Amino acid sequence: MTKKNGGGLVKKDVPKELREELKEFPELLSKLLFHRGIKSKEDADRFLNPVYAPHDPFFMKGMKEGVERLIEAFQKGERITIFSDYDADGIPGAVLMSDFFDKIGYDNFDVYIPDRHTEGFGLNEYAINEIADRKSKLIITIDCGVADEAEIVLAKSLGVEVIVTDHHTPTQGVPSAKVVIDPKQDGCQYPDKNLCGAGVAFKFVEASLSVLRSEAFKIKNSSLKIGAISAIPEGWQKWLLDMVGIATLSDMVPLVGENRMFAKYGLAVLRKSPRPGLNALFRTLRINRANLSEEDIAFSISPRINAASRMGSPMTAFRLLRTKEELEAVTLARELEKLNSERKGVVAGMIKEIKHMAKERGVENKKVIVMGSPSWRPALLGLAAGNVAEEYGRPVFLWGRDTETTLKGSCRGAAGVDILELMQNAGDIFIEFGGHAAAGGFSVALDRVHLLEDKLELAIEKCLSGNAEVDSRIQADHVFKIGDLDWKIISDLEKLSPFGVGNPKPVFLFEKMPIHEVRQFGKDNIHLALRFLGENNQKIEAISFFTSPQSFGQPLLEGNEVSLLAHVEQSNYGGNRDIRLRIVDVF
Repeated sequence: MTKKNGGGLVKKDVPKELREELKEFPELLSKLLFHRGIKSKEDADRFLNPVYAPHDPFFMKGMKEGVERLIEAFQKGERITIFSDYDADGIPGAVLMSDFFDKIGYDNFDVYIPDRHTEGFGLNEYAINEIADRKSKLIITIDCGVADEAEIVLAKSLGVEVIVTDHHTPTQGVPSAKVVIDPKQDGCQYPDKNLCGAGVAFKFVEASLSVLRSEAFKIKNSSLKIGAISAIPEGWQKWLLDMVGIATLSDMVPLVGENRMFAKYGLAVLRKSPRPGLNALFRTLRINRANLSEEDIAFSISPRINAASRMGSPMTAFRLLRTKEELEAVTLARELEKLNSERKGVVAGMIKEIKHMAKERGVENKKVIVMGSPSWRPALLGLAAGNVAEEYGRPVFLWGRDTETTLKGSCRGAAGVDILELMQNAGDIFIEFGGHAAAGGFSVALDRVHLLEDKLELAIEKCLSGNAEVDSRIQADHVFKIGDLDWKIISDLEKLSPFGVGNPKPVFLFEKMPIHEVRQFGKDNIHLALRFLGENNQKIEAISFFTSPQSFGQPLLEGNEVSLLAHVEQSNYGGNRDIRLRIVDVF
């Protein structure tokens, strides 16, 4: 880890004209709200106390038609295939859709999740033929499908209709599916455009359930045998928010608006979810459910769901989340843990190689980092790209070998650059691409990859709106001294959670502090802890995972004076409740 920002900057205080408006809130909290673009008491109240008030799902273009086609399938007893992406957005979406079918008593359905390595993202020819052979008459996609025109045409020719539920931008136009439900399609009036794939699927379930429950429908379809709808408790669908919460916190969508509501209430459901698979996973990872946080999802749960498709079969993760059997749950949780351990080893080696290449090539002078190797596994490049983007504070594109003539890659945004906009600005360098503001994927011809870096360097100029440089400096929200830290600050910070894209975890500056103690901890001593003393001998530890005293480009020795950029957080390690710092940078 290199020093990222030469000391960082401190964001400005709340302007005088807004202090009165936000006067009800503590000074620190009002400042953090202002830094999130919140300038009125009403907006602040909504942000700090999100109520469960989802938008009407029928505001979404295609929703009415999608529900009508689904109910037609119920009436005819047609076989339905749920087709989802293989990641921690698509898999939870497939689980919640399957749970919905179970709840209403419709059992003529199956689930198809493609193999990441042999089939790739989205619908594909092999899958369509396989689904048609299973006698399915309707495919419901989750977190994919909006870019799959050829496959949808093939399905139609085989007598299979497709309802697309997706959240990706239709960069090549809307496909000719029976129905397309995607808030990013032209003409969609849905107020929140940034739902994840599972979030869109949840809205489809919400809408379908509301129609099935309506008195007019029940009278008109009294002979329809799909279970006792009237016996389903009002609000039952909220139990599906554990899956929506995992997906929302995993998929790098902005945690504002409806997504903030889904994340907050999703965590609440996760803390008491009865799913045996989740319980087994929490026990395996020694996660205390009562203190479950967004970081537990992002850094523990999501990587293990994704490890299934990266290192094995995505159905392992799907079965874990769906199982009703305790013994099977334990077995599957252990299998995911094993796959994730293998994944960690491979990714660690890849990141080490990438950073060595970056140092040799002097990427500090680049606005976009572009690197690749035929030996890198495309399925793991997203993880590596995220690590490198965080390290260098600029967009990262990494590629590996897909076929003899095609390279496949992943990219991550940084420095406020919309990664999808960047790819759109790069013109025809890509064979195909997709994603959203923070993350994406692409493929490029082997004989054109040498042009990729130059194309992206030119394209980023449009994204920067005339700014000459990508500013990778980290701005602190506030300056603290060790003695300032107390539980009131922790309480104020918790009101802002869950943190993620669009609601970043606050960063604080601690200036010129002598190091009291340096130590390594964890298995094989791979993590770093620095201890500091406050004016009243108050002890505070600052930790950094997977780093050493040599990681920051300067000596970290007892007695040396350093400044820190750090998050302030509560630690529950070993059952003890402490305030600690999470190091962002040392200088």
